[in-house]
Amino acid sequence: MLCIIFTEGRSVKKTRRPVIGGILTMVSGALASLGAVNYAVGLGNVSGLGKGDIPPFVPSIIFGVPVLSIVIGVLALAGGVLAMQRKKWKWSLAGSIAGTLSVLPLGIPAIILVALSKDEFE
Repeated sequence: MLCIIFTEGRSVKKTRRPVIGGILTMVSGALASLGAVNYAVGLGNVSGLGKGDIPPFVPSIIFGVPVLSIVIGVLALAGGVLAMQRKKWKWSLAGSIAGTLSVLPLGIPAIILVALSKDEFE
């Protein structure tokens, strides 16, 4: 369905690009957050994924990784919601970039879709 919206005296075609980009960004953010929780809690020993047998010096090197991954995931989730609502284009683009940092194959199309639909945002 194609709608036309009027913003500042000009007509803009309303497409599904920001909605699809927002969904991809939200899925990427959810996967990043779940992966960080999996690593932080240590569910990998039960499911076969995650920590496993790692050398004792590695946790000291990657201690802050779950926190950073959760921050990236939350930013991607928020950006995906804003993209679906067609609000705050800069934050939506930042969220899709954060989604790219967590899941590359989902984030790249999200960046492209959100960037191409800049005129549809408020």
